[in-house]
Amino acid sequence: MRRSPHGTGDGLRPASEPDVPQLSLAPELRARVCLAAAALDGVAAGPRPPALEAEIQATCEDLRARHAGTASGSVPGVEDARALYKAIGVDPTKTRPSSESLLRRVLRGDPFPVINALVDALNLASLIEQLSFGLYDLDRIEGDVALRLGAAGSGYEGIRKAFVGLEGRPALFDARGPFGNPTSDSARTCTHEGTRRALVVLFAPASARGRAEAVLARTASLIVRHCGGAETGRRLVGGL
Repeated sequence: MRRSPHGTGDGLRPASEPDVPQLSLAPELRARVCLAAAALDGVAAGPRPPALEAEIQATCEDLRARHAGTASGSVPGVEDARALYKAIGVDPTKTRPSSESLLRRVLRGDPFPVINALVDALNLASLIEQLSFGLYDLDRIEGDVALRLGAAGSGYEGIRKAFVGLEGRPALFDARGPFGNPTSDSARTCTHEGTRRALVVLFAPASARGRAEAVLARTASLIVRHCGGAETGRRLVGGL
């Protein structure tokens, strides 16, 4: 596989591992951001199974019971996602991390969003871990993956959203261009009911590198438990 010119990786799997794209960070992001990625093969993105529904409901009920009347920003764990946003120049009180937005929704008593088993399982992991994730169809990603700052005018069509501008903002790039960031992913690489190979990317501040691999392992296990398949590789870069 080609190496990206935007930084070097310290993958946990050999670079020859075909199912995990090589990850790299732009030099200016290496000390601010940690990325962890897992490749999953044989997953099913169909309707939400009963066991996943039960785990979602139990998690939501537990969070509401433990944090009733508490502002989302005061819930333990939220600080890591906020730290990531601050590290990349985004005010987390104006643009909330997706994990915190989901937490706010749950604490209000609103229904947990229903999309498909694969997305719902990752959303559950994001709710539990309170960190931002990206979920992509691995067969729609071309070549190596780099996190770098978007140039003027760069962006992509978001999932059920208009154009997502990336100027000066960190985003994941493959050989075809940008496709994801901690807030919004692209329509080009999104998962769908036919997805069988998926890439899960964890976005974390450099300070959370120590827990990033364990979080990714738990997340991959949760997805496999409810969506089938197996984890075929993992990488971790940044936060050094």
